[in-house]
Amino acid sequence: MTTAKTGADLRIINTTKRFGDFVAVDDLTLTIPAGSFFALLGPSGCGKTTTLRMVAGLEEPTAGTILIGDEDVTWAKPYKRPVNTVFQSYALFPHLDIYENVAFGLRRRGVKDVSKTVEDMLALTELTGLARRKPQQLSGGQQQRVALARALINQPAVLLLDEPLGALDLKLRRQMQLELKRIQTEVGSTFVHVTHDQEEAMTMADTIAVMNAGRVEQLGAPADLYENPNTTFVANFLGQSNFFDGAVSDRSGNYVSVTVQGQHVSIPSSRVHTQGANVHVGVRPEKLRIQYRDDAQVNDNDNRLEAVVSDSSFIGVSTQYLVDTRWGQELTVFAQNTHRDERLVPGAAVVVSWAPDHTFALDAAQDVDAGVEIDEDAATPDPIGVSS
Repeated sequence: MTTAKTGADLRIINTTKRFGDFVAVDDLTLTIPAGSFFALLGPSGCGKTTTLRMVAGLEEPTAGTILIGDEDVTWAKPYKRPVNTVFQSYALFPHLDIYENVAFGLRRRGVKDVSKTVEDMLALTELTGLARRKPQQLSGGQQQRVALARALINQPAVLLLDEPLGALDLKLRRQMQLELKRIQTEVGSTFVHVTHDQEEAMTMADTIAVMNAGRVEQLGAPADLYENPNTTFVANFLGQSNFFDGAVSDRSGNYVSVTVQGQHVSIPSSRVHTQGANVHVGVRPEKLRIQYRDDAQVNDNDNRLEAVVSDSSFIGVSTQYLVDTRWGQELTVFAQNTHRDERLVPGAAVVVSWAPDHTFALDAAQDVDAGVEIDEDAATPDPIGVSS
């Protein structure tokens, strides 16, 4: 089953939500293009769920405007909005079979012949053979598909997904991530997905808005946010980063030169997000190459540091190394286990190198630990699952 794109963008304009003295959403402005898979990503309390509830009509904004296409829905009742919501709890009717759960919205609207539409939706969500079972006879992933089918059958302009996979185990959650993306591509509706799980957002979304304290820290495609974060919060919340403190020594040309503990580090100008002289130089652990010092070979243009291995952990497809620089800073290096060097043990002298194009620089006034371990449920990315 496929449905045409509605052609209606979701626009959130200067929208604020206060609960007493607490500002949950702070003057938020976003445009979510029709037909896109958009994720609101952030830790607990960042305002993402409150934003979703305002779009759904379950919370009234303190100020601002919410438009779907040209329709102002800011104060519209939930049932008068062209939206449907899928919750983590599924909220299926236990006394109805799967067919009737999916047909519920059509029957409520007075549609007489629902059979073809329901059968198409069951086929889309791969539930055809389960139509006459009750919800309690299904697995968690199957129940989630039922909830999705029941929401999509009304052909909403915007489908809101509120942590929809949070109740599933890891293996099933990853499977459902791919299923959700497939279904969104086929139906062409706008999906707005709220999650604290960065891996989930990066797997499914075309665009991610990373939220913090009621505002958007950075907006962009998953790869852009990961590879070129604008703030320490985004750098730390979307995975892990190594940071060095440095001082800009030259801004001429396409690369900026930064001095880190007396050593030269080169960074593309497009990845330097401050005009200040003092910077946090960042590089992801999987971008680093670690070599035994005595026979290390480093490209002439690469950044390099000398260090000593302090610890190593074999984690299957990769090995995580902790190394100490000569000025006492600890770095994390992820190395794929393609050609493991057995000499890289604690105490080994090593060279750590990386390409300038994998480096970014942020304002040193920012908290270097922002976004670190904010939410213990927030997933740390599998470094091997992120393309380098």
